[in-house]
Amino acid sequence: MILDTASLYYRSFYALPTSMTAPDGHPHNAIRGVLQTIERLRDMYNPRTLLCAWDTDWRPEWRVDLIPSYKTHRVEQESATGDEEAEPDELGPQIGAIRDILEAWGVPVVGVREFEADDVAGTLARAASQAGYSTVVVTGDRDFVQLVTGTVRVLMTVKGGMDAWPLLDADAVVERFGVSPLQYLDVAILRGDPSDGLPGVPGIGEKTAVALISAFGSLDNVRQASASEPVEKPLTPRLARLVVDNAAYLDAAERVAAIRRDVPIPRLNDVIMEPIPASASDPQMWDNLLAEWGVERFAQGAVG
Repeated sequence: MILDTASLYYRSFYALPTSMTAPDGHPHNAIRGVLQTIERLRDMYNPRTLLCAWDTDWRPEWRVDLIPSYKTHRVEQESATGDEEAEPDELGPQIGAIRDILEAWGVPVVGVREFEADDVAGTLARAASQAGYSTVVVTGDRDFVQLVTGTVRVLMTVKGGMDAWPLLDADAVVERFGVSPLQYLDVAILRGDPSDGLPGVPGIGEKTAVALISAFGSLDNVRQASASEPVEKPLTPRLARLVVDNAAYLDAAERVAAIRRDVPIPRLNDVIMEPIPASASDPQMWDNLLAEWGVERFAQGAVG
């Protein structure tokens, strides 16, 4: 099981009230929520391995160089040290504590400079598949749909209780989005993604993108058909012109929106095979952190 950790701690923070506090009065709702989520996931899926993909670099420069608008709406301010993603004041300290708690437990927390958690998760999932594992990736980001294969499923943390979270295999992706996992990326590129600052092709929304990719099979085929005369339905001359006129964006977006599967993760083969620790790897740090944040009973459930 691979966790998109940021997705889980943001979800927990907004799902639980900040009136849930540590002994010193600081909110611990995100920490508590993440630990309770892990406990429930272990009960439901009984994974052998638990890996936490971490956003060491949530807005890599190489992606910004290709599409300058990439995640600009998430930038709170620019400083000499770089861009900072907006986050509530009550959440910031909890993020560091979540990482410290996971590391004291001994669960791999994997982040790599110049890559997002998406890329880390994609690389871990690919390596796990090559090693013969079936994998569940837990996230609230539907871009992860592109990772679905015969051995990789995506558990979407949609609104509502965990019992309502859909576990997506290839058939479920087609039913839910109208295209296969391999085609989902092409749809996302065409329609754009405001949450990531991807503009898309102007005038092409979700339904049109799905119709085009379904009809032609891939974005490459849509682009070839758009450059041909006469255009084939469901293309129209207007749509074909939009696709051709936005060639530079499409070239860049294919690199920006694709989740990488080749991140240089140290000890990758060892990491994907580490079983979930039955007890804390660093007991002193573990005990200190749990007491400091007042989450002893929630951590015990997650580990147990």
